[in-house]
Formats: sequence, structure tokens, C-alpha cells
Amino acid sequence: MRRVCVFCGASSGRAASYAAAARAFGATAAARGLGVVYGGGRVGLMGAVADGALAAGGEVEGIIPQALVERELAHDGLTKLHVVGSLHERKALMAELADAFVALPGGFGTLDELMEQLTWSQLGLHAKPVGLLDVEDYWRPLVAFARHATEEGFVREADLRSIAVAGDADALLDQLARLEHAERPRPKWTSPPAP
Repeated sequence: MRRVCVFCGASSGRAASYAAAARAFGATAAARGLGVVYGGGRVGLMGAVADGALAAGGEVEGIIPQALVERELAHDGLTKLHVVGSLHERKALMAELADAFVALPGGFGTLDELMEQLTWSQLGLHAKPVGLLDVEDYWRPLVAFARHATEEGFVREADLRSIAVAGDADALLDQLARLEHAERPRPKWTSPPAP
């Protein structure tokens, strides 16, 4: 694992602990020699992750659509900033550059990015580890939903187990490193047994 892609909010959220955790995640990734790939913004948790990594001497690559640059939301201190034409291009380049994916607290955009990578993993389109930094139990409802979807036969147990979840950066990065080297069987989907 050389670079980790971070999905997170362009807002800081209500709790100060969200931004603190984002800065700490960036700094921890940098201290481990991991580059950070993210959405290229200077605001909210996005800016906090980038600033934390940069302050710790890390490399940070941002990918941002031109429309957001024009709204003056781009971070101007990154190692490299890629300006793309659309959100679809942004997600594709983030996925290409990253060796792992981590979601910090965020809203609909964060969920969109996270769900795409979980789906691609489930379908075997990539074998990159995916994790949730569960600050203040932010992801607990999503983890509960994923467990429910597994119990109802829509998500395989192996795919559920392949999602790393931890409350601090070091523990999460340790889990991602283990998942990176884990063999994941790819069983075919089957119909549920007849009642």
C-alpha cells in the first residue's frame, strides 16, 4: 500500500472531533509513508486531512472538478492537484491512483464514493481494501445496515468481513494492511434455497 484514498465531507460537521480525527488521519498516513489521494478541496474534513498530511511531510494529491475550482474551493498547497471535467472523472482518477480507500464522516458525496468502491470490490473489479474511520460512532448505522443486508442475503459474509472499521487511524491502517494481503474468495451469486 503506497497511497490511500480518503473520502470525507467538504463540511466539518458539528463535532470538533471530526476535524481533529481527519487531521490525525492525514498525519498518521504521512508518518507511515503513505501518500494521500482525496477530492482536492481546502474546506471541511477534506482540507483537514490534506493539511494534517502536509504538515507531517506527506504527499497529497487532490482531484477536483473544474466547476469546484471556479468556486474557489481547491486547496492551493498540495503536492499535486489534478483538475478534471466532472465528478465521474474525479472518482475514476481517485480509484486509479489509490491502493486502498478510507471513508471519514461525510454526507451524500462521501457515501456515493464509498458505495462505488464497495460495489466494485464485491464484484471483483478491484481487490483494494476499504475501511471506515468510525469517529464518534458515525458509521455505526451503516455497519448495522450492512449486517442487515448480509443477513437478508444481499451481501456476502466475506464481503462484509472485508470492510475494515476502527475508531483511530493507526488501528484502521493496520487492518487495511492485513486486508491488502488477504485472499478473498469470489463465490458466484446463487438464488436462496426454496422454502
